[in-house]
This record gives sequence, structure tokens and C-alpha cells, in this order.
Amino acid sequence: MSWDSALPLFVLASSLLPGLVIFFLPEERVAIRTTLNLAGAVLKLALVGVMIWGVFHGSHYETRLPLLPGLDLLLRADSLSMLFVVLSSVLWLVTTVYAVGYLEGSPNRSRFFGFFSLCVTATIGVALAGNLVTFLLFYELLTLATYPLIVHRGTDEARRAGRTYLIYTIAGGALLLIGTAWLYTLSGTLAFTARGFLSGLDESHNGVLVVIFVLLIAGLGVKAALIPLHGWLPQAMVAAAPVSALLHAVAVVKAGAFGIVRVVYDVYGLQFSASLGVTLPLAIVAAVTIIYGSMRALFQDDLKRRLAFSTVSQVAYIVLGITIVGPLAAVGGLVHLVHQGVMKITLFFCAGNLAETLGIHNVSEMNGVGRRMPWTMVAFTVAAFGMIGTPPLAGFVSKWYLGLGALDGGQGWVIFVLAGSSLLNAAYFLPILYAAWFKAPPDAWLAERSFGGRETAWALLAPPLVTAFLTLALGLLASAPFSPLQWARFITRLEYTP
Repeated sequence: MSWDSALPLFVLASSLLPGLVIFFLPEERVAIRTTLNLAGAVLKLALVGVMIWGVFHGSHYETRLPLLPGLDLLLRADSLSMLFVVLSSVLWLVTTVYAVGYLEGSPNRSRFFGFFSLCVTATIGVALAGNLVTFLLFYELLTLATYPLIVHRGTDEARRAGRTYLIYTIAGGALLLIGTAWLYTLSGTLAFTARGFLSGLDESHNGVLVVIFVLLIAGLGVKAALIPLHGWLPQAMVAAAPVSALLHAVAVVKAGAFGIVRVVYDVYGLQFSASLGVTLPLAIVAAVTIIYGSMRALFQDDLKRRLAFSTVSQVAYIVLGITIVGPLAAVGGLVHLVHQGVMKITLFFCAGNLAETLGIHNVSEMNGVGRRMPWTMVAFTVAAFGMIGTPPLAGFVSKWYLGLGALDGGQGWVIFVLAGSSLLNAAYFLPILYAAWFKAPPDAWLAERSFGGRETAWALLAPPLVTAFLTLALGLLASAPFSPLQWARFITRLEYTP
């Protein structure tokens, strides 16, 4: 096996092997567990750096292992997969630092970090999958690895949320399996192919292909939290803050959205999807999800539930961008895969800091919190304005390209969706910021300072500051080489160039 054929496997193993070792570590071996976590995350980032440089310069990285007769376990790095792999690798490192600080002194940390590593391994497998059966395998592994993280606290509420999560995601996986098997009987292949592999089929199959498309999108739409398949996500907010961050920014919802991109681009092909008439209905579902999620967020007092409904809305931007059928809108949707992840993980880190340090769980309890925890709220403010779409932050770049793409593609109605969503984003974020910065705090908050005079522990404070800085940098440096925006342009050039 050559280096080029082994590299995808090494990237996968850099989180899988530390995770398997961590499962067997005694709880008191904190230093070894932390070292394994951080070493695996740093090694993965280094390997991914080598891989993305190679993909940009035309290198071919592919691992192929026998799985089923006529079907291989195929890991392959292409421009689209690298967008998701880089996001997952960078945010895994940051989330690992945060989780180490957040879970300090709590029970069952070896179990938590073992499944945490398996979750990231499954996410990387989803990203690197070179065919639909490999994607399905890692997609279901992600379900199994995430469930123990959701129920980690062991409360009745956590177990109920875990059951709901399993019901939704296993049902979604069953739909995806049916669609995948049906597709294989028609086409004889499941390999992801630029511009899809189905356009050459006889037109008599078009009706069946529409049904299969619905099955695949429904199966993926569960994790992507498209309505009416989103019900598990707000309930899963009972999980610890690192898990919430992982669900919303790195793993589950992104795996669903990324899978929809794969189906539209590399299974059906964008032009063939449009000719079947399936892109416009999917765009309408995404638009309704955007508005619905934002409206539900308005009425949530629980901070994490408000952020959860915000995720329902924001992830749908990705689906909307690729279904408008145009290069500019596709750039906006693809770059939002990264931008939303960075902004949303910042918000969940900050929510975790407020809960752990001051016991704040509700928006109504946040009066004056900016004076007690100014750096945490600075990070929250930057990410919130990014979500609203304020220039020059990352969220503005996504919405700008989505808007340009809508106009370029003659889909003017999308502008009203984007404008309405931004107004609703402002309506549910600005009252939080006003209360945090301009209302009077309880005297006890200002009198009590632990952590050596700091507002919270460094392991909790540094991650949101890093990701808030990225929210700003990704907007200001959007035109820089290798920025997510430039990489999204690279992907769409390959997709739209004859």
C-alpha cells in the first residue's frame, strides 16, 4: 500500500486508535487520556494539512478495501470531502480542549472521550466516503457513537432525549438503506462521480429515480434537521455543552447536510436533479425550514434550545444554496458548511461557560452577564452578529453569495427568505446581547471571582475566543488563498466547468 492510498486510512485511524485506547483507561489516568486526545487531534490536523495540499495540486488519495461482492469500502479525498474534513479536524481539536476543561472532575470521562473519538472518526468517514455504501456505513456508526454522548449524564431527561434521537436517526438510516439498495439494483454502481452517475440511465427510470431521491433526502434530512424531521434536535440539548457543540457544528447535522450535497452533486448530478424536477421542492423545504427554525427560536427561553432552533434554520442554508442551481449560490451554501460550524460552536461554548460558571441556562437569567464574564460574551456577541449576517463577519459572506446566486439564477423569492431570516436572527439574538451588556447584574456575580480572578477556567475560555476570532477572520480574509470561500469556489468550478 502506497502513501497516497494509505493516507485516508491514517486520517481515520488518528482518532479511532486513541479512542479505543481511552475506553480502557482508568478514570484517574487524566494525563494519559488528555495526551491521547490532544495528540490524536493534532496528528489528524497535520495529516489533513498534507492531504488538502495534495488535493489542490492534483494528487489522488484513495483507500479501497473489500467489503461486499462488487462493493468496496472506499475512502477518497476530493475537493468536496476536504471542505468537511478540514472543518471537522480543526473544530475537533478546539472541542477537545474545551471538553477536557468542561468535564474536569466528572465521572465516566474515559467512556465519554472514547465515544467522542469514535464520533469524530465516523464523521471523517462520512466526509471521505467514496461511494454511497461507505457513506451509509459511517453514517450509521455516527448514530451509534453519538447516542452514548447524548445520554452521558444518565438523567431521565437525557435518556428520553437519547431514545428520541435513536427513533429518528434509525428510521432515517432505514430510509437511506432502502434508497441505496434500490439505486444499486438500477445502476450497478454506488461510486460518487462528478456530476453524478445516473444521468445515463434510460428515461423510463425517471419516476423511480424521483422516489429514490425522496427516500435518500428523507434519510439524510433527519440528521440535517429539515422540517418535519427536526424534532430530535431541540430535545438533544440536555447533553453536555461539548456534545451540543459537536452535534451542531462538527458531526451530526453537518453529516446530514453534507450527505444531501453528495446526493445532489455526486449521485444524481445537479443538472440531472433539476431535470427530474426535485431541486425546487427541496429548495422550498429548505426555505420553510429556515423561517420555521428562526421563528421557533424567538420563543425559547432556554438558551441551548434557542441555539438548537437556530441550527435548524442555519443548516438549511446549505441545502438552499445547492438547490438554487447556480455557481454563486452553490458557493454560498458550501462555504456556510464551514462558517455556520465555526459560529455555532462559539455560541455553544459560551452557553456552556455560562452554565458551568454561573449556573445560567435561560435567556431571562442573562441580565448583566457581560460585566461578570466579558470575554465569554465578547465571543458570543461576535458569533451572534455573524449569524445575523453582519459584515464583515463569516455569516455575511455566506448570505451575500446566496443572495447573489439567487438573483443570478432568477430565484428572486430567495432574497425574501434571506432577509426574513436575518431579521428573525436579529430578533432572537439582539435581546440577549442587550440584556447581557446593558442591564444590571446581580451583585453576587460581581463580588465572586474564582479561577484566579479570571471569569472562568482557561480551558473553557480559550476555545470560544479562538472560534470567535475565526468568525471574524473568515469574513475579513475571505479572498485569501485556501480560505473556505476560495475552496468553495474551487469545488464549484469543478462542478460547473464542462
